[in-house]
Amino acid sequence: MTTGFREYRDGTTYLVFHRSFTAPIADVWDSIVDPERLNRWFGRWTGDPASGTVQIEWTAEEGSPVATYAIEVCEPPTRLRLHSVHDDPAEVWTLDLGLSEADGVTTLAFAQLVDDPAVVTDVGPGWQYYLDRFEVARSGGDANTVRWGDDYLKYAAHYAKEFDVEA
Repeated sequence: MTTGFREYRDGTTYLVFHRSFTAPIADVWDSIVDPERLNRWFGRWTGDPASGTVQIEWTAEEGSPVATYAIEVCEPPTRLRLHSVHDDPAEVWTLDLGLSEADGVTTLAFAQLVDDPAVVTDVGPGWQYYLDRFEVARSGGDANTVRWGDDYLKYAAHYAKEFDVEA
């Protein structure tokens, strides 16, 4: 299983995951931004991206919560940066997705800004789960065959060590 790691960017800490796909960059990009394809592994988005915000329904989560996300940067097909809109700054998640292609392989660098390192023991295994669902969906499989549970929760210790926090 591919785990995430800590990375510093311009003095800011991120939790970063890399996943590679034998596919054109435009196709991988569409798997992230096309509402139907995104729903295969993550959730549904509604709204008008041109307005700068969309609502995302996390369909793989219990109760399918909905959150508003503000789009900070959208540079097809290489970069998408967005953050959740929340009254409590501690609840804002900033996600930065970068895509690059070389020799027929597209690499996704999926990053979450980490203001509070204590969250990585939860969000690290969570993003592993979602990115595993992404890989299954991209290969034509049913992402619902990827089950949340102890197989992911055991990685909390990896993230605690990576970010120097208690598990």
